[in-house]
Amino acid sequence: MKVKYYLTSSGRSPVEEFILDLPENTPLEIADAIALLESGQRLEMPLSRNLSSIKPGLHELRFRDKAGQVRVLYFLKKGEAIYLIHAFRKKTQAIPPREMDLILKRLKEV
Repeated sequence: MKVKYYLTSSGRSPVEEFILDLPENTPLEIADAIALLESGQRLEMPLSRNLSSIKPGLHELRFRDKAGQVRVLYFLKKGEAIYLIHAFRKKTQAIPPREMDLILKRLKEV
């Protein structure tokens, strides 16, 4: 299934920009995980976590670098594509409310 980046109304890709700004090998690790998704592989913990309690089809890719934890959220839209909708540095156990609001807004747009 094709992987697509969420695009703003102006055509920017905030997820792609976030990933490209990450240090070290983290962008390469994320690219590898995206390639696995695109090839149809089902990813499991610890690399990917199902977030269907928020919305069916929502998952997060989980990475760690020297600065901490990185999350890339993706949405499986059946018969269409896999959308990378949000990426952020995770500093707490739960997804912060500001990040959750953005995730839910972008889910409505894809």
